[in-house]
Amino acid sequence: MTILVACGIAPAQSPSTTTEGIALDSRAAPATEEGTAPDPGAAPAASTDDEIQTIRLGSIPVIIFAPLFVGIERGYFAEEGLNLDLVPIQRTNDAVVQLAVGDVDVAMIGGNAGVFHAINRGLRFQIIAPMHRERPPLATPLVIRADRVDEIQSVADLRGKRIGVNGIGAAIEYWVDQALAQEGVRIDDVHVIAMRFPDMPAALASGTLDAAVIPEPLVTINKDQGGLAVLAEDFMNDVTATYVLSNETWLADNPTTARACMRASLRACRDLQGDYMDAEIAETIETDTQVPAAVIMRSPLSYDKPDGRVPIDDLETLQEFFMRRGLLEYEELLDVNTFVHTHIATEVVAEVDGEGEAPFR
Repeated sequence: MTILVACGIAPAQSPSTTTEGIALDSRAAPATEEGTAPDPGAAPAASTDDEIQTIRLGSIPVIIFAPLFVGIERGYFAEEGLNLDLVPIQRTNDAVVQLAVGDVDVAMIGGNAGVFHAINRGLRFQIIAPMHRERPPLATPLVIRADRVDEIQSVADLRGKRIGVNGIGAAIEYWVDQALAQEGVRIDDVHVIAMRFPDMPAALASGTLDAAVIPEPLVTINKDQGGLAVLAEDFMNDVTATYVLSNETWLADNPTTARACMRASLRACRDLQGDYMDAEIAETIETDTQVPAAVIMRSPLSYDKPDGRVPIDDLETLQEFFMRRGLLEYEELLDVNTFVHTHIATEVVAEVDGEGEAPFR
């Protein structure tokens, strides 16, 4: 479970489709006795409200977090006796502070420079699982205005031009860097402009931006309206940029609840492998994001690791990139292993897969 920063989904012409500012409702869930790992395929046991374990989970309702929505709607969290109190988060920097002070127990956020800053300053949280990763065709491509396709025919034509990202120090800057590198252009050869994702289509239309990295479903919505064209969508492959973080004290005090949450999350992730999108999943995501299912069905897919393994190399790559960009306030790279907690995912996968019941698909 993790995020990409504050992002909405509406094109400039269609504010009715925005998800920004929408808080997802908490779902009450049947409980299990603390310390008992339920059979994920079994019917929920009868319980009283005081047995329900509530997790305050910070996130924003965007389609890259499909496992969260699928896990909720298919009852995986409920079967584990969990109630998710979904807390809306606008920015990664806000999320790490809320985690550190205990306002939320778990958060789904992007691997931005703010995460590394917070760790360097001694804020106490752990990365416990990856969230979405991308492979071609990317769910977050580099786009231009549709009527400029003859002028901007390749990434090389962006040298000296203005490219939109959702924030300086956001992981999307690394997306820009990798797109440009395909044709020998350095990120220092362009002007990086920060603005909110929902504002980018209008900025492209007005000429304020020449290109931008924009997530789905904004791309599909604006392509349908004739406003955008994809310039590049193959410059990343299996890179993870969003993660599940947990408050360190909560994690130590609630190991059974954390394992239950991981079990439910991994069940949902395993439902979303391969060419997984269908009408039922699209409608599930629509329920929680307000993105029309018809748009979701035509949007490029993001993917989630079925084993919950945190890709240390991706985190190291992001930290090194931010260091090269001069976006970190410290000079020595942090040891990523010191703030990645691998035990929960490893133990849950071994426990469930080892039972031979194949509850994970």
